[in-house]
Amino acid sequence: MALAGLSRRERQIMEILYQRGKASASEVREAMEDAPSYSAVRAVLRVLEEKGHVKHQAEELKYVYVPTVNRDKAKRSAVKHLLDTFFSDSPKQIVAALLDVSSQRLTREDLDQMAEMIEKAKREGK
Repeated sequence: MALAGLSRRERQIMEILYQRGKASASEVREAMEDAPSYSAVRAVLRVLEEKGHVKHQAEELKYVYVPTVNRDKAKRSAVKHLLDTFFSDSPKQIVAALLDVSSQRLTREDLDQMAEMIEKAKREGK
């Protein structure tokens, strides 16, 4: 279930739910920058539920929303969408773009860890 097809607000709400694990509409609204009205947040949560991205459960006197897809699976889906859409299904191109935009923020330790991941992938024949 790709998050790539979601609106900015829908992605913003999903990020809050992934960070918290679960949240009520009012808790989501409190966590949002430039938050819309409470009813607008509820409407977006309802749309996300209709799309199958969240489900609700009753806790005390309120609904609490939880993601239906774990964060790691959602990340893999988002990366696959980026790879297919913008990088012609070329991992080399996406890594080059990442290094280009992140080079100032990458530490020596980050680069060493990435090199280890590449070496592991070579050993495992991926």
